[in-house]
Amino acid sequence: MGKIKREKKTHLFSTERSSALRVLTYAGAIMAFLIGSGFATGQEIMQYYASYGFWGLFGTGSIVLALISFVSVQFLTVGRREQFAKPSQIFEYYAGKYLGKFFDYFSILFVFLSFTVMVAGAGAVFDEHYNLPSWVGGFGLTILVAVTVLFGLNSLVDVIGKIGPIIVVVAIGLGIVGIINADTGLLAGHNMVGDLDVQQASNNWIVAGLSYVGFCMLWLAAFLTALGKTVPTHREARAGGIAGGVIFSLACVVVGMGLLANIDRVAGMQIPMLVLAGDIAPIIASLISLMILAGIYTTAIPLLWTVSSRFFPDGTQKYKVLTIVLALLGTVIGLWLPFDEMVNIVYVLNGYVGAVLLVIMVVVTIWRASVKRRNAGSQSAEATAPSSIEN
Repeated sequence: MGKIKREKKTHLFSTERSSALRVLTYAGAIMAFLIGSGFATGQEIMQYYASYGFWGLFGTGSIVLALISFVSVQFLTVGRREQFAKPSQIFEYYAGKYLGKFFDYFSILFVFLSFTVMVAGAGAVFDEHYNLPSWVGGFGLTILVAVTVLFGLNSLVDVIGKIGPIIVVVAIGLGIVGIINADTGLLAGHNMVGDLDVQQASNNWIVAGLSYVGFCMLWLAAFLTALGKTVPTHREARAGGIAGGVIFSLACVVVGMGLLANIDRVAGMQIPMLVLAGDIAPIIASLISLMILAGIYTTAIPLLWTVSSRFFPDGTQKYKVLTIVLALLGTVIGLWLPFDEMVNIVYVLNGYVGAVLLVIMVVVTIWRASVKRRNAGSQSAEATAPSSIEN
């Protein structure tokens, strides 16, 4: 299959000349987008993984690994092949005109609400680690993100694609250190987690896994579809999607193991990862707090960009005004509720809607693949029919 002509360079265009480096950049962009305040702080991992013990770590982990990889590959490859005028058309591609419109507008609302969760996460870091008012962190993040989205970053995907893997590696390291240094241990943590007051994403780890993939794919849909338009080859799109999905999913499991091994100490904490970091040294906890803020920043940028660019072209005056309005509104909402409650309400409820889209995607993908095979078989039979008659 030949290369598809790509449009003029945008902030999502990778400047890497090596195919391998581009694949790693695409994978890194997926990780950077998914890290956010929930993963980086450990709050998301607590509610979706560690709170269910081993079932959450390995059951939810397996579901997420398979399905996040699937949706990442689908969004990138379909975006590359179809070259949609608007990334939001990906929803109509899978769900049809009317249901697709619903998912389109719903995802925009959810992506905006997710930006408010990023604000809440930044506020929680400043409150819990620096003992500063949460509004300092919330407004600080908003200003940085708004300026970035307003004035843009050359090759945005290259920037966040390199920050993301670094944060994931550090998070995995913290998870491993948490397992090694734990007084409780994994087995004891698994046995006691049911008796602790640990907030869960759902009453069932299977539903939690589907909900987790559901909200992640609502995040990824427009962003990866737009990114897919810039990918030179199908192979790079597929490899980047698989690498990003697999590495992120495995990181979630390792971090979850570290939290479960210390569940008696991290339960009820807004920023569980800082507990693991503090076990090493106070200075490490301070460095990790900066890493968490960097993770929140790399996710908040594409979240705010996705909403603003959905309504107006990037860089226009209307786009800039809307970006400022959304940033301020998101900050007010994000500082209204505690961070753990924001994660539980916004991610979980929206994840159920995303899970419906996931089912539709799987069914449509299988159906289209079977139709394509049947058509290929029919064409092959027609091509051989004349020679059979002549013989």
